[in-house]
Amino acid sequence: MPASFVTVNDTTLRDGEQTAGVAFSRAEKLDVARRLDALGVPEMEVGIPAMGEHERSGIRAIAALGLRARLMVWARLSDADVAACAGLGAQLIDISAPASDQHLARKLGRSRDWLLGEIARLVPVARRHGLGVSIGLEDASRADTGFLIRIAQVAEAAGAIRLRFADTLGVMEPFGVRRAIRALRRHCGLQIEMHAHNDLGMATANTLAAVRAGATHVNTTVNGLGERAGNAALEEVVLGLQQCYGIATGIDLSAFPVLAERVALASGRPIPAQKSLTGANVFTHEAGIHVDGLLKDPSNYQGFDPALVGRAHRVVLGKHSGKRAVKSVYASLGRPVGDMEADALLGRVRQFVVATKRAPNDDDLMRLFDGVPPRAAALLTEREDTMHTHAPTLADDLAELESIEDFLAYFGIPYERSVVQINRLHILQRFHDYLRSADEPPVYEQWHERLARAYDDYLHSDALTQGVFRVFKRARGIATVQLSDIRRATR
Repeated sequence: MPASFVTVNDTTLRDGEQTAGVAFSRAEKLDVARRLDALGVPEMEVGIPAMGEHERSGIRAIAALGLRARLMVWARLSDADVAACAGLGAQLIDISAPASDQHLARKLGRSRDWLLGEIARLVPVARRHGLGVSIGLEDASRADTGFLIRIAQVAEAAGAIRLRFADTLGVMEPFGVRRAIRALRRHCGLQIEMHAHNDLGMATANTLAAVRAGATHVNTTVNGLGERAGNAALEEVVLGLQQCYGIATGIDLSAFPVLAERVALASGRPIPAQKSLTGANVFTHEAGIHVDGLLKDPSNYQGFDPALVGRAHRVVLGKHSGKRAVKSVYASLGRPVGDMEADALLGRVRQFVVATKRAPNDDDLMRLFDGVPPRAAALLTEREDTMHTHAPTLADDLAELESIEDFLAYFGIPYERSVVQINRLHILQRFHDYLRSADEPPVYEQWHERLARAYDDYLHSDALTQGVFRVFKRARGIATVQLSDIRRATR
């Protein structure tokens, strides 16, 4: 029978950092360690002492924090590696032992008997350094089950307290994991720790299966960080055990989003929008039938309370939204709307998302509410977002406009056929204002004269506005637009 409590040994600071291209600074490691401890993570694997003095110094610094969590260090099956783990402030050591015939023969060129002898010899050495010993069964997923049982028996007789079952290549599936862990559980009294990789996308499922089969400990990393496809994600394992099986870990995930973002930043691995529990889209709802049900009763579309992982439901508007969602979202923005207004706004929202391939943000929604055409609303927001890094030219912006309505809206001019003549003059005035504020004086002086003459040259038809729009859309820059081009376009 599975236990009612499982110990999480988080290896973000060891196996997580082994992700290709990831290297945490000392400050980042200390910060992550503090935050893991604050969540209630009971054990952390914090480094590989054999890497050198800098690594050992970092481990000592974590130990000096005085955390509640017990600290584990990692070593290969060698005297030098085990000796390097002494005196660092850690309480536990994982000694990695290649368990498959593939690794023994093709990586080390050693026999099974050699491995058993080294385990029997080195476990007491590590214990004399005051360390609790775990034997890490590297590549256990491809090893002979009978040999794994023999390793477990030798390790236990030598004084080890734990066996780490490592699916090193991430090639197992939950049913196979359950069979393997059950076999080990029947033949040894050691703690059993599951170490899963996600190459087939089953790291979390395999970890839960191991617990159901009798594993007492599990390895995790924040955000599933780790070599290749990563490890079992801390957040998924903790909530999965709690929600699916009622198994406690003593970990409170309500402050987890801050840690997740911190690790994402430190590792240079952003959290995907659809990453379970932590992705931006996980508790975001758009589809009309879902939003309607959610607003009536959250339990209609809530498998668990997002507050468990420090999140909340969010309703966004998009192509599949319904009128009820439109009314709810605009009410939250302080702009309550009726059914007819909601219908009109829904049409604008759908045009917006088709054009931009994203949901409108609050600024976009307010512009759509004020009657700004969808494409123009998006351009205005994008222009504001990039202003601090790139000051777009008028020609840059005009190249993105797709209709006369967008063109007029960019300059804040309502498109009304009855006053289109006035609108044309307004367009020229806005060109004038733009040049005066955005360009160097010589350019402004050159264009001031051209614009003044252009007022007199304008004809009075919608075709003229279309013509000017085409001229500026083709231009490479404001100064390349010749007055003769404007004249030809307006004849």
